[in-house]
Amino acid sequence: MAASSSSSPAAPAGEPLRQKRILSSKLYLDVPSSKAPVVYSPAYDISFLGLEKLHPFESAKWGRICRYLTREGHLEKRKLVEPLEACKEDLLVVHTEAYLNSLKSSYRVASIVEVPPVSLVPNWIVHKKLLYPFRKQVGGSILSAKLALERGWSINVGGGFHHCSAEEGGGFCVYADISLCIQFAFVRLNISSVLIIDLDAHQGNGHEKDFANDGRVYILDMYNAGIYPFDFTAKQYIDQKVELVSGTKTDEYLEQLDNALEFLLEHIVCRYPKVDFSPN
Repeated sequence: MAASSSSSPAAPAGEPLRQKRILSSKLYLDVPSSKAPVVYSPAYDISFLGLEKLHPFESAKWGRICRYLTREGHLEKRKLVEPLEACKEDLLVVHTEAYLNSLKSSYRVASIVEVPPVSLVPNWIVHKKLLYPFRKQVGGSILSAKLALERGWSINVGGGFHHCSAEEGGGFCVYADISLCIQFAFVRLNISSVLIIDLDAHQGNGHEKDFANDGRVYILDMYNAGIYPFDFTAKQYIDQKVELVSGTKTDEYLEQLDNALEFLLEHIVCRYPKVDFSPN
């Protein structure tokens, strides 16, 4: 199991260079106590000449969520935390130069976001209208880890691009914000171990490949095994997987989740006492 194996870096860059990039990053903003630990920017929403409607992924859901929360009185708009955009040096903490260069091709981006007409759009427009919102969300994910440690909890309304790894994007996931968030936390927050609980309907093959055999990261992934991405290579890097079938009812889902979490706690706390997943 990964929780007991020796650690290995998820990023392709050398360790000293990775640490230098992380330490020089400006993404870890100092957030005043008057703000809620909820990270969001209006720039998260993707509105791209209507092309975003060609993919089943709701690319304006982040704004809808925040508008609902503010309308219902659960959150004050002025208390939201606006993140910075992740720059190239930030992205190189995990991503290869070759992968980032590949995004200069609109055809490549179209393949990743699964919207073929994007391949016909000039690349500078693709970066402005499509990739910029993703980079803002990456900044939000990274900042959320810092806020979580400071406040006890935090939410990035966007992010969670779990199909993207260091060298490969897919499934509407262009940047590996989960892997980036964790690598930043290891260095800037002095975190020694991380638990990923991935409850998206799809397998989180991106972070699974990035943290293959990394003893600092334990992955629980609960997903529908009968749908995308069918990444059998990444499956071998899941420490604890719960595979569901289409049509699973809510009660059954919650029961399986409860069982998985109970096993998780017993497995880590009782069998691997040297691995500390207690809150920092």
